[in-house]
Amino acid sequence: MTGNLYRGQAGLPFSSTLRVYEPLDAFPEEQRPAIKSAGERAVSRAAVENAELLASLGRITRPGGDPFPTGRTDLVRVTRAPGVPVEDAGKEGSEDEAADGVGLLYCPSQLVLRAGLAANALIEGIHGPLAELLIPEEQRDRHQERIDLVNAREGITRVHTRASTWGIPFSWFSLFLESDPQDVVEAGGRILTVRVWTPISDALDRVRYAVANLALAAPDLDMLDDLTQLTEWLELFHADSMVELDYGAVADKVYPDDSPMDVRLGIECLAEGDMTGAAAAYRRLASRWIPIRQLARAS
Repeated sequence: MTGNLYRGQAGLPFSSTLRVYEPLDAFPEEQRPAIKSAGERAVSRAAVENAELLASLGRITRPGGDPFPTGRTDLVRVTRAPGVPVEDAGKEGSEDEAADGVGLLYCPSQLVLRAGLAANALIEGIHGPLAELLIPEEQRDRHQERIDLVNAREGITRVHTRASTWGIPFSWFSLFLESDPQDVVEAGGRILTVRVWTPISDALDRVRYAVANLALAAPDLDMLDDLTQLTEWLELFHADSMVELDYGAVADKVYPDDSPMDVRLGIECLAEGDMTGAAAAYRRLASRWIPIRQLARAS
């Protein structure tokens, strides 16, 4: 299953994701049964990734040209809370507690909301005229109706997933340390993906540290705005959540990856006035990631 999944991604843009997993009780009570049920249907992580990929490819070739998800179903990724052993997750106390998903964390895909945000960003960006041709106004209006239905049903919704194509934003690396737990997924002599996790409390401490230091040492740096937005986003979630960085297929090009260390060292050097050290950290990052980003313009 895993091998088939990632072979299916051959030729597609490298896509990496930053996800937040929350405990079930962080969601509105009326949403919990659907989230828990969707999580139980996820036989494996590979099955979820495969289903999401096949669904996205299906939308591209759908008759009528509507590329947006309908919202009839939503995938949910499930993982275990930090520090909860596999044999103990969901088994503290009674069987009723196990049925309630004790020790599990959930990340709904929220494809309807994310597709709307992505379309808006594309239209407002430099490729806006092309996007308007590819996504006609009628289809955008129809999808806005779906978004309105989701908002009416669920209220103000936290978007649990951020995605990036052709490389990982440097700001994301500020959330992690090289000592954080990670899972390297391999098959056929290739690294299929690398996933790194950290509790949201640690991620917030690290990004706030980065914001504080850059605000003093380099207030005009574009990365400061990215870090500030990242902080505001993470602050929306439950204190017992977990943050996951999923490299995706780009992992095969960059792993083992020292980017979290280089970002941290670069910020520390800026805070200490060590411009030479900061420049060296940036050069290491650039040499690793600029070739990846250049692939977006390759024929």
